Amino acid sequence: MKRSATANWKGSGKEGSGKLITQSGVIKNKNYDFRSRFEDGTYTNPEELIAAAHAGCFSMKLSFVLGAAGLTPSRIETTCTITLEGGAITSSHLEVKAKVPKCKAAAFAEYAADAKANCPVSKLLNTEITMHAELVKSFSAAKE
Repeated sequence: MKRSATANWKGSGKEGSGKLITQSGVIKNKNYDFRSRFEDGTYTNPEELIAAAHAGCFSMKLSFVLGAAGLTPSRIETTCTITLEGGAITSSHLEVKAKVPKCKAAAFAEYAADAKANCPVSKLLNTEITMHAELVKSFSAAKE
């Protein structure tokens, strides 16, 4: 399987801007620029997209790991924070909450560590990856 995305950039690095397009069309002509990457802009940026990819990939991998153990998650919620410092991505942090019937906390920690180490995006990233994973009995009603 191969997927692609295209970036179209116009102008200088600081004053210019670009648009992102994904093969699937999910992202279509989404703006990005210097301010959104390094200051307080409102457009997307590559790090935000990497965070979305890592959170999505990890959640799916954790579901597969749990499934291999005979468990089916009711819900997995993963927030990924990518840190960009000095022109380099220095870390990716995963905040994970999962509701998994019949799963013990110690086993869940092992499953989450497996998913963190083996999801394809984790394997791609050449940076420190940290994680806080929590097994929960329920999610707040607003998030259900």
